Amino acid sequence: MSDTTPANPSAGALLSEFPPAGYDTWKALVEAELKGAPFERRMVTELVEGIALRPIYRAEDAEGVAHAGSLPGFAPYVRGTRAAGYLDQPWEVSQEIAASSPAEFNDAARAGLGRGLTALNMVLDRATRNGADPDWAEASDVGAGGLSLASLDDLDRALEGIDLESTPLFIRSGASGMPVAALLVALARRRGDDVRCLRGCVEVDPLGVLAHEGRLAQSLSGAYREMASLTAWGAAHAPRLQTICVHSRAWHEAGGHAVQELAFALATALEYARAMAGAGLGIDVVAPRLRFAFTVGSRYFVEIAKLRAARLLWARLVSVLGGGMEAQRATLHVRTAHFNKTAFDPYVNLLRTTVEAFAGVLGGCDSMQVGGFDEVIRSPDEFSQRVARNQQLVLREECHLTRVIDPAGGSWYVEWLTDALARRAWELFQEVEKRGGMAEAMRSGWPQLEVARVAQGRLQAVARRRESVVGTNVYAQVGEKALGAVETDRATFHRRRVREVTDVRTAAEGQHQMVLDRLAGVLGQSEAALFQACSEAVEAGATLGEVTRAVRIEDQLETPITPVCLVRLAEGFERVRRAVEVRAAEGEGRRPAVFLANFGPLKQHKARADFARGFLEAGGFKVISPAGFRTAEEAAAAGDAAGVEAVCLCSTDETYPEWVPAFMAVWRARRPGVPVLLAGHPSEQVEALKAAGVEDFIHLRADALEVLKRLAARLGVAP
Repeated sequence: MSDTTPANPSAGALLSEFPPAGYDTWKALVEAELKGAPFERRMVTELVEGIALRPIYRAEDAEGVAHAGSLPGFAPYVRGTRAAGYLDQPWEVSQEIAASSPAEFNDAARAGLGRGLTALNMVLDRATRNGADPDWAEASDVGAGGLSLASLDDLDRALEGIDLESTPLFIRSGASGMPVAALLVALARRRGDDVRCLRGCVEVDPLGVLAHEGRLAQSLSGAYREMASLTAWGAAHAPRLQTICVHSRAWHEAGGHAVQELAFALATALEYARAMAGAGLGIDVVAPRLRFAFTVGSRYFVEIAKLRAARLLWARLVSVLGGGMEAQRATLHVRTAHFNKTAFDPYVNLLRTTVEAFAGVLGGCDSMQVGGFDEVIRSPDEFSQRVARNQQLVLREECHLTRVIDPAGGSWYVEWLTDALARRAWELFQEVEKRGGMAEAMRSGWPQLEVARVAQGRLQAVARRRESVVGTNVYAQVGEKALGAVETDRATFHRRRVREVTDVRTAAEGQHQMVLDRLAGVLGQSEAALFQACSEAVEAGATLGEVTRAVRIEDQLETPITPVCLVRLAEGFERVRRAVEVRAAEGEGRRPAVFLANFGPLKQHKARADFARGFLEAGGFKVISPAGFRTAEEAAAAGDAAGVEAVCLCSTDETYPEWVPAFMAVWRARRPGVPVLLAGHPSEQVEALKAAGVEDFIHLRADALEVLKRLAARLGVAP
């Protein structure tokens, strides 16, 4: 068979019967179907990143994309950092374990590893991240948001029965990971493990903490000193253990878009690289020890392109800094978002995290955390953790995504979008550089304001229902049974942890002098020797807090900055819903009801009645929608009999001038204090309708959230 012979001879014959259709022919057909509506307005989608998405992409769209011809495993690594992709090494299935005590963490970790986890994600509580032992910390900080660790025995208990040489461990250590890394290394030595086999990342990210919390428990320069010491030690003694992690989560969860997330992550990574260069660590040493952790939402193609663009941008930056090919390979962790998750109809979150996990895999992540569907409500329980874990396992074992290499690669749309995001992110990254780098920009508050501006627009789109949040601002499930939050007795837990750390110190009284000597050895150490001195102090019996105090004895607190404001798209509607739910509970299950006064036959009122129902149910109101009425008297009598708190008139613009005054005259006589709304917004009639007694209007252009808040307030429900 010659090279020009079709694989299926009949296919060529069939295709020859149809003339080739060009773009102009297709566009003409589309414009005909639009019936005069502008093509650019109806068929082009404007992203919050300022990128205009066309409805169809062709080969010529990828002609200007420099990376389009690249292959997996080759620079600029858009298509992945390994030539064999997931065929050779699948992504690590990790999970944040919601446990405060070492024993609880161990139980959950061992259960997870036996059921599909390939890596552990250890989130530390606020006290441990700040380097404080439980007896030196505020009670509210102990066990808050993660695992409480103070001693080598604590970590030993948390990781009992877990092979440190074969299990990657990602430790969310906050601004400084050196004290907890000292615990980890001391534990490996106690067990006789080879520290060179330690895998994972001690996730040091001071700028990430500063963006999220607005303050550090030390100075930024002090955090960089500890980062440099840990990184230098890791490069020499634990080459598979990364020590720096750039989290994009603060920017994503504050409502920022993909370009901002990429640019600010890249600028943060450069800030760290510069700080490490000042400590004598070159880019070829630092870059392989640095990990990116990107938060992924459910804008499927944008998120795929974002991850691919991240590898492209990192390769370019490292190349500019003089780094070699190995240093240009980015390591990407993916975590599903909070920003788009909902407290009402929470099982829909399962669908969102599935889309996000799928995007993370197609974007080429190296490890992933899928959040529980209930994590914005409470600490995820065993059921939600199991389902989240299995979402990744289905992608690996049943969807067979490990059998293909970069399946998104080559798509004209994906390659074009990757290039568009990368170009815009590089421009924004350069703007950060003009402002003195990421730390200086954050001190000025500029990135925080930029993200807040974008977030406000996105929240407004949800409020006006131009962006849908299923189960919240559209298709709300009124009367659903809400998931209950789990109450935690922080005071009791704090007292228990204080006793435990006191027992550790009491047990070490015999070696007290050795501990003091080791801690004294920490003072004044050079960066190169600092981490080794810390790990030796831990081995001698020093606690995490004691090591931290010794390291930071001459340090000063960083000047606070304005942190980002973390938001969720659904929060505004949820506040109204919760207030209505409280009223329903107080009324023995009877929630505020709105009566739809439908006028005329079905075809006359149905469209607006259906729209009004969905609109009002998003506020948690019960909606009563009877058949259409023939007279105002009938409608008013039915509404009165139903005992409702509000009425919404539903008909057509043509019928309103006659129906509304007639209904209002009868209704005022029956229920003078009950508010009346109207479905629609006939602009020429608005003032007359208001004069007749209509208080508000339900329509496509309305700010639904504001209308619902006004109605709730009118009914004495305070959101």
